[in-house]
Amino acid sequence: MDRTEVAKILGVDDDIIDLASVVHKEIADDIEVTKDICRANTARVLEAFAEAGLGDYHFGGTTGYGYDDTGRDCLEKVFAHVFGAESALVRIQIVSGTHALAAVLFGLLRPGDLLISAYGAPYDTMVTMIGHSRPVRGSLAEYGVDYVEVAPVADGEPDFEQIASASRGARMVLVQRSPGYSWRKSLSVDDIGRIARCVKESNPEAIVFVDNCYGEFVETKEPTAVGADIAAGSLIKNPGGGIAPGGGYIAGRADLVEMAAERLTAPGLGSECGPSLGYTRELAQGFFISPLIVSEAIAGSIFAGAFLEKLGYDVSPRPGEPRHDIVLAVRLGSRDVVSSFCKAVQSTSPVDAAVLPVPAPMPGYADEVIMAAGAFIQGSSIELSADAPLRPPYDAYLQGGLVRHQVEFAMLRFAQDVRAKSRTK
Repeated sequence: MDRTEVAKILGVDDDIIDLASVVHKEIADDIEVTKDICRANTARVLEAFAEAGLGDYHFGGTTGYGYDDTGRDCLEKVFAHVFGAESALVRIQIVSGTHALAAVLFGLLRPGDLLISAYGAPYDTMVTMIGHSRPVRGSLAEYGVDYVEVAPVADGEPDFEQIASASRGARMVLVQRSPGYSWRKSLSVDDIGRIARCVKESNPEAIVFVDNCYGEFVETKEPTAVGADIAAGSLIKNPGGGIAPGGGYIAGRADLVEMAAERLTAPGLGSECGPSLGYTRELAQGFFISPLIVSEAIAGSIFAGAFLEKLGYDVSPRPGEPRHDIVLAVRLGSRDVVSSFCKAVQSTSPVDAAVLPVPAPMPGYADEVIMAAGAFIQGSSIELSADAPLRPPYDAYLQGGLVRHQVEFAMLRFAQDVRAKSRTK
């Protein structure tokens, strides 16, 4: 199919297709880097499956209490191997990334403990869970956990001196890898390793906990391989590969993972309970394919960043900058343009393409949020999605894409929609 056919199907002008062709040439070297990372991560995943000895008989699944679920146990060994961790908890019962993070926070922290956020304010749902900026029932604040944020320095880098100082009295230091709803850079695995060393030098007993959402398989190692004590994330993001229908994971030091498991289930039960319900195959297959799917999402995001910058929008990360997660922040400047952006993403989705995204209140968020997510799995952000809190300066956050071309087509439609609206003014 030539460019004219693509333009006709998408309903965009030929010169927009021509601009896309220019962008493709400019980003070719960056795309090759994503292929190399994918190759290395696929090798790591295959090695882990072979080491764990996953077999067809592991896919039978369990019900009820889930005792002696050999498939579940085998998959958890695979995750631990890939993450360079002592242990892992991989459970379909974890409903979201926030739930996985909550299991760690509430499983490891006790009244009177101090939690440090090492790189500014965390994601909106984490702010709600912590509860210090506004009263929330059942938050860490209500349970008597103290909280301090360490802001980045002026150039956006972590403030290592202040992190070391704040860590001296801390039980836990939280490191959020992805920027969330903020215009800061995502942290590389090396950045996280440096933070972990800084914390341990100041307070060897402090637990370094990484919110790893959106970051898995973007690089060739994970935070628990470079000094983080524990990390958590969602299986409807990167490590589920677009196949896992739900679930989450926690990986790290064995004693800490078990404490989180006791929060997920109950004290004394821990990781022994939790049936796989026949989902082991989907979780394992999703994990196997996730390096490729993450590579597709990154390739789409690289195109989107370069294309949107040519349209005059600020993006983060900028073209040519290293990628450490799958999120692209776009400064759109107004509610109307944010709505157009989300509409373009929704209209190029395989599910609910005719749905019109509208702003609405959402649990855990302080502002109205508009979301575009035409996904096969509800809430899956390894599938192409976009969302934005409706507050100045009106930044939108683009993530995912099982197929890079879908991301490209969404950006072309957005460009066409902006052009059409400018003509009517």
